[in-house]
Amino acid sequence: MLVASLMFPALFALVLAGIPIAFSLALVAAAAGFARFGMLAPAQLYGSFYSASTNFILAAIPMFVLMGAILERSGIAERLFKVMQLWMARLPNGLAIATIAMGAVFAAAAGVVGAVEVMIGMMAIPAMQRMRYDNSLIAGTICAGGSLGTMIPPSVIAVMYASLAQMSVGELLAGMMLPGLLMVALFVVYILVDGSIARRRQPVSLGASALETGSAGADELLDVSLADKLKLTATSLAPIIALIVAVLGSLLAGIASPTEAAAVGAVGALILSIAYRRFSFAMLRESLHITVRISAMILLIVAAGTMFMGTFAANGGSSLIRSAVAGAGLGEAGMIVFFLLIVFLLGFVLDWTANVLICVPLFTPFIRSAGIDPVWFGTLVIIVIQTSYLTPPMASSIFYLKSIAPSDMTYGQMCRGVVPFILLQVATLLIVALFPALATWLPSQIVGF
Repeated sequence: MLVASLMFPALFALVLAGIPIAFSLALVAAAAGFARFGMLAPAQLYGSFYSASTNFILAAIPMFVLMGAILERSGIAERLFKVMQLWMARLPNGLAIATIAMGAVFAAAAGVVGAVEVMIGMMAIPAMQRMRYDNSLIAGTICAGGSLGTMIPPSVIAVMYASLAQMSVGELLAGMMLPGLLMVALFVVYILVDGSIARRRQPVSLGASALETGSAGADELLDVSLADKLKLTATSLAPIIALIVAVLGSLLAGIASPTEAAAVGAVGALILSIAYRRFSFAMLRESLHITVRISAMILLIVAAGTMFMGTFAANGGSSLIRSAVAGAGLGEAGMIVFFLLIVFLLGFVLDWTANVLICVPLFTPFIRSAGIDPVWFGTLVIIVIQTSYLTPPMASSIFYLKSIAPSDMTYGQMCRGVVPFILLQVATLLIVALFPALATWLPSQIVGF
């Protein structure tokens, strides 16, 4: 057990030293493997690498990434954002609400957290700054909207989680749906309340509605007739919604496997790019380049993480965790809180991919033996991962935003901006924890109907 107890400190030391997470996992796994198996370690490590590389469910990840890349590179996402702006322009903080709505819709279309945030950030920051929104609100809204790629199905994280936990992908996606919508609703209510308070304090205030700012961009939004709004909605929003329904519907109904449903999404996005006359071979080449780069990163981490967890278990890691849980005298509720706390703390240091890979194989046997609903617990874990994604000082969302933010948007403003949304995510976690039916009811009703 000594080797197992040293594996996580060694991993954190390598990550903090700046070594990429996939190589950190592989190096620690190789060292622990030689300590346990000697010269047979290469064969053992290869077996883990091969099993991860040939996992059929994980083949859905490149297709989901390709779907999002085509929608973004073809300009379809930009059309969608403009439609959101048109409908939200008269509301307090209307553009911020449009950004959250855009995040939710594009999260359902793409399922990749970082890609969603960068895409909506590049479109929303200039528009919100023109309308004199406070930088903190801009930062918080974009980070929160981008993070919805974790919770809104189809989520790449959920696909990976279900694969590792050996549970139905459709059930987990269905279980996440209501909590995800609840989170979006809480975000929107907060932004509306914030805008209403700002409006009462000063009619032309930071974060006022587009109607009150009197800017040229706002005038263009407000001059659009209802007929034109409906036409733009029918041509821009409705096809995206149909694509999402086709992907999720085929998956939840049991008609298609996750990989097949993802392929439907990728083909649907390609058809939309042709229908909008945005298709070009240059666009397709860029989309494929993005897909290969992101998928290779994720799948390499998956393979290295599988090696890491295999050698951790072989060196007595499972017994170590079991004795720690038993020695702490934790009950069922205490064990759940303990596991969620570990997920949250690892989120400060590790990418979500490595977090899922490390935690799910460790926790799943204890959760099943305790009779805890795996869909409910999986939903809680994914909410916690999303919360750690937003939480400073090592928030991945802030680092993504920093890469595209203008120079006048400071790190301090970004940290202040995400705080209200972190609290709303914690509120979502508590509500789902207290009312498990939010995560368990829908799977029992629609999966495989």
